[in-house]
Amino acid sequence: MRFGRVLALAAATSLALAGCAGGGSSSSSGDGSTLKIGFMGDLTGENSGIVIPPDNGAKLAIDEYNATNPKVKLELKNYDSQGKPEQATSLVQTAIGTDKITALIGPAFSGESKAVGGVLEQGKIPSVSPSATNPGLAANGWKYWHRVVANDNDQGPAIANFLITAKSPKNAYVLSDDQEYSVGLADAFEKTFKDKGITTERDKFAKDASDYSSTVQKVKAANPDVITFGGYYAQGGRLLKQLRDGGVKAIFATGDGSLDPQLVSGAGAAAADGAVIGCPCNIPDAGATNEFATKYKAKFNVDPAIYATEGYDAATAIINAVKAGNTTGEKINEFLKTADFKGASKQIKFKENGEPQTNAIYVYQVVGGVIKNLGASTEAKING
Repeated sequence: MRFGRVLALAAATSLALAGCAGGGSSSSSGDGSTLKIGFMGDLTGENSGIVIPPDNGAKLAIDEYNATNPKVKLELKNYDSQGKPEQATSLVQTAIGTDKITALIGPAFSGESKAVGGVLEQGKIPSVSPSATNPGLAANGWKYWHRVVANDNDQGPAIANFLITAKSPKNAYVLSDDQEYSVGLADAFEKTFKDKGITTERDKFAKDASDYSSTVQKVKAANPDVITFGGYYAQGGRLLKQLRDGGVKAIFATGDGSLDPQLVSGAGAAAADGAVIGCPCNIPDAGATNEFATKYKAKFNVDPAIYATEGYDAATAIINAVKAGNTTGEKINEFLKTADFKGASKQIKFKENGEPQTNAIYVYQVVGGVIKNLGASTEAKING
């Protein structure tokens, strides 16, 4: 039912925005003009810890650009979807129809990206997501959609293969909730294990469930060597705690949606210890010194976290288009086809379908209550 309402809202929004094709407007700003750029994602919801860092990264890039006193300045407008597809569908109507954004950084999550992608396409609003990883997003034929992270068809196999190399499992259990991102990542885990001849079982629970006792009993009965979870940290922390409380000791691995200290706090440090987390992001360890980390900490008084560099790079791709004299959605989109620059996260260049050219996956592990970067999945060594 919920998905049906999302489709209905999207259809209504598409009709309402049909007259907005071309996207964006500029307002007077001294001797120049100002373009509005949107950022959409979960900024106050249960998984906002994944989205606030890329929003901060985008703010940093735009503030740096505006400080050069360009002829065309940029105004970043936030749209807090709380990660809910139906909320994103409503917000995109305001963003395009009322605020007249020229481009969008985001949406941050896959479900909301799927819900609004067609509306952005019809409005000719280029979007660059710093963090949506569902593989199917690239298969919609959208010409205005881009992302700067590898998808779950890269992430899932990389995490699963890392576990296979490290632990030589004979059987695996794949878990997820029912969100778009979660199911897609779990699909990738399951396929990789089965392709390698590993006995694999699977279970799924509702996103808003809080009692996972049925799932815990299934996993305990199966006695797997490894457990993988597709989902975000809000659910992942609760799940991991209940698995450990239920006597399940197998190594627990998950993806980028759970790469946040709240996975550890949600599970408890003892339960989370040893958990493996994969991500198409390379976060400097706390206290690391590099140019981006130094600038980010000076502005926000915290170390950069998940997708902070990707938020910066997504904004920079749009900034570079504006620097080159492109001030409409259509012209910015044409410029993005030629984008090729060294970003804070990686070399930024898009394939024809909006996917990034670079698809490296990094592995992290909870050690002593702290999430440590182990390095690229093809080279990382597990602790324990």
